[in-house]
Amino acid sequence: MAARDYGQYCGVTRALELVGERWALLIIRDLLVGPRRYGELAAGLPRIPSNILAARLKELQAAGVIRRIPRLRTIVYELTPYGRELEPVVLALGAWGFKAMGEPRDEQVITPDSMTMALRTAFRPQVSATLPATAYAASLGPADLLIRVDGPALEVVRGDGPADLAFAAGPGIRDVISGELAPDKAIATGVVEVLRGPDALLDRFASTFHLAA
Repeated sequence: MAARDYGQYCGVTRALELVGERWALLIIRDLLVGPRRYGELAAGLPRIPSNILAARLKELQAAGVIRRIPRLRTIVYELTPYGRELEPVVLALGAWGFKAMGEPRDEQVITPDSMTMALRTAFRPQVSATLPATAYAASLGPADLLIRVDGPALEVVRGDGPADLAFAAGPGIRDVISGELAPDKAIATGVVEVLRGPDALLDRFASTFHLAA
């Protein structure tokens, strides 16, 4: 049974009854990156109370959105095929919310999973298909990500590795992705620090990942 019943016979209503409770879509966002243990989900959502996380997982499982599976003597949560159908919805919400983000508040955090989904939201396969395959090692606040673009395919994984361009940036990377700050000016003003590789590849990154603010 849904945690909330709006009393209307409507697809939007039913969707909200299934995934509209607080924190539910953020759990789904992180599971779109990959299966997660309970502790990993809690670490990625540091402000969620443990009882709320447990309740949301139980509700999403009952709705057929996620499932528990044993893996290496532990339990992980992953999206079902039905749950994975939410990916374009989450990406569209991310693009819509990007327009209203503004400057980050002091208490707001960036997580590897949230940044991974932000990159997937901003990815433009129609542009990358015309560009050479490129790997980026990005340190975005506390999130160290290896971003591989090969034609229209995107892969984002945690950690470092061989890359054509390695760079570090804080929340100001949003201005580069939105097109409000040119890559060369981002480097000149210290918004982006190139760690290795040619500066010009930041232009390619900005062309490949773009969201209008």
